Parts: sequence; structure tokens; C-alpha cells
Amino acid sequence: MKFVDEAVITVEAGKGGNGCMSFRREKFIPKGGPDGGDGGDGGSIFVEADESLNTLIDYRFTRRYNAQNGQPGRGANCTGAKGEDLILKVPVGTTVVDIDTDEVLADLTRVGQIEKVAQGGFHGLGNTRYKSSVNRAPRQHTKGSPGELRNLRLELKVLADVGLLGLPNAGKSTLIRSISAARPKVADYPFTTLVPNLGVVRTEAHRSFVVADIPGIIEGAAQGAGLGIRFLKHLARNRVLLHLVDMAPWDETTPAQAAQTAVQELTKFSATLAQQPRWLVLNKLDLLPEDEQEAACQSVLDALDWQGPVYRVSALNKTGLTPLVRDLQDYLDARLLAIAEDPEILEQEKQTRAIIDHEARENLARLRAEMRAKREEADWDDDFDDDDYDVEVEYVR
Repeated sequence: MKFVDEAVITVEAGKGGNGCMSFRREKFIPKGGPDGGDGGDGGSIFVEADESLNTLIDYRFTRRYNAQNGQPGRGANCTGAKGEDLILKVPVGTTVVDIDTDEVLADLTRVGQIEKVAQGGFHGLGNTRYKSSVNRAPRQHTKGSPGELRNLRLELKVLADVGLLGLPNAGKSTLIRSISAARPKVADYPFTTLVPNLGVVRTEAHRSFVVADIPGIIEGAAQGAGLGIRFLKHLARNRVLLHLVDMAPWDETTPAQAAQTAVQELTKFSATLAQQPRWLVLNKLDLLPEDEQEAACQSVLDALDWQGPVYRVSALNKTGLTPLVRDLQDYLDARLLAIAEDPEILEQEKQTRAIIDHEARENLARLRAEMRAKREEADWDDDFDDDDYDVEVEYVR
């Protein structure tokens, strides 16, 4: 199944039904008076978070959605039927943005959450509404108003407490396999994860948190190299980032250079995201001789001028993972307790995420524009479609 985390669609709510102009006509009843009914309201369009979905692929094939129009009013004071609302099912973690105004219409973070994205048109009035003591045979009636037409961008961001950041082959997939039940592909040869993976880490019977493993970034990702920076947006909702560094890289890159590259690309993507809580995880230490481990770790700390938490682990051998998992759980629990005591902290989090989302959209739009310009300069085939380069993989939750 293709993992699609972004789609552009057009939605149009239903038009309101027109009001009716009618007069009562029955045998032996002269001067029956006006009896034109109102029209029905047009159907609105809603989005609903559905836990059974994990991709936006359906919206890549059907790009226009219309709600039902309201029915016109009729004689005998009959009101027209209301148009049926249209509910679009999307995965949990979807953000709905109006492309024309850049307004965030909905941020669906809870299962079953429903938000309106397009208002249906209002009904027109029949001539019965206009009768009065001085206007006993009104011929006025109004038409229904059109429903809202919006061009929307659906953006899916996986919901996780902890996000894994690092270059390809840093051991992110191995780490998530070691601490959770998720089973992303790993092997003894260099390759990179192609889509985000989620894993639930259970520390005790009623204590757990969710970890997100995203594809690795490489130098030049902000300019479109490799898989680019499109998957970094999935880190926007995380409360803490784990920066994994491969201490025994397979190429000539040093661990310090790899760490600096990841930070630089993250900063280019979103300066605000780069300032969020981040812990350093030095991985694959089991591949280094013991007498070289300390010097290698210190070189990374010096290169980053690191002052935050540091963990020395081997994800494959599960060495050093217990303190890391325990500290993550304690940190997240403390954060939730602080939010419960001071709801203002949650509002600050939402504002920060909104800034990160805005920066991410600007950078992704810039990257798309640059790639489009390159294709035009190179006179590429007009049949080129970004969808052709989506990777068909299984999305592991």
C-alpha cells in the first residue's frame, strides 16, 4: 500500500434551495393568500478522524467532493428538504489547510473528532415570509445562497510523543524494533527507511509512549537531495526528539560530521523545530574498540557544543536502552502533569506547532517551486507526475 501524507482536493458545499412564490388556490376559497415555502439548506462538508486509516491515498484519485444541494420550497407552505452533509474520513493526525488563504481549518488529533471545512448555503425564503397587513399578496421570494467552495490541502503528520532524527543507517529502525513491537525492515547492508513507522513503547502496565521513525535525511536535503525534507514535518507534533548518531559509519563520514549535517538540515527546514527539546543518542558503540569509544563520543559532543542529555547505546544489542526508555517515560509523564496543572502550557505547544507547520509549508513550497523550475529548464516530459515516484511499501503501526 502506498503511504501518502499529503493530498490536494476541492470541496464544494451544497447550494441552498430557492424559496417558492405560490398562492393558495382551492375551490370555494377566494383570496387564499400566499403559501410559498422556504427552500432547504445546502449540505455542509466535514472531516472526521478515523483510526482505521493511516494514509491519504484515496484523496489522490478523487480530488473533488460536493455536498448535496437543498431542495426548493413548494406551495402549500412546504419547506424544501435539506441537503445531506458530506463527511470525509481522514487519518488521525491530519491537518486541513485552505490553500487560498493559508488558514488552518482543522487539526484532527483525536479519534472521532469532526470539524466543518465548508459551510452549506442557506435556504431562500418563500413569499409567505413577506406577507403583512399592508402586503397581503407578496410576490417577493429569495434564492438560496451558494455553498462554500474551498481548495484544501490535507497534511498527515503521524502522532507520536518521541521522534527519531538522524541520517540514513543511523539505526533508527533498529532502535524502534528493540524498544517496541513495530517491525520496520532492517538488514546488514546500508539502506534507508522510506516511510514513517510508529511503535508503542510499554514501560509498565499502564505507562507507555509512541515513537515515530522517519526516513533519514542527507546533506542537501533542503535542496531536494535524497528523499528531501518532506518527512521532517512528521516531527512537528513530538514532545522530544532523539538525535541518533552512527558512531561506526559505513562510509568515510565521521560521526561528528554526520551529527552536524542532521542539525543543519533540520534548522534549514524549521528553525523553531530545531529549538525543541532534543536528546543525543550515540548508537552502535559496540562496533568500536573500548579504548576508542570515549574519544569518539567526545568528538561528537564538541562538534555540536552539546549541553543536553546524552545516551550511549547499541540498539542492536539493546545495550543502554533501559535508562533511555525510563527517562523518556518520566519526562513525558512530567510534561503531562505540568499541562494538567497549567493548561497555558498546552496552548503554548499549539502555538509552537503552528509556527513549525508554517515554516515547513514555506520550505516545502519553495522546494517544490525549485524542482518545478528545474524540470521546466530541462524540458522534461509533460507527463511527469510526482505520484509516479511514490514508493509502494507497507505502513507499519
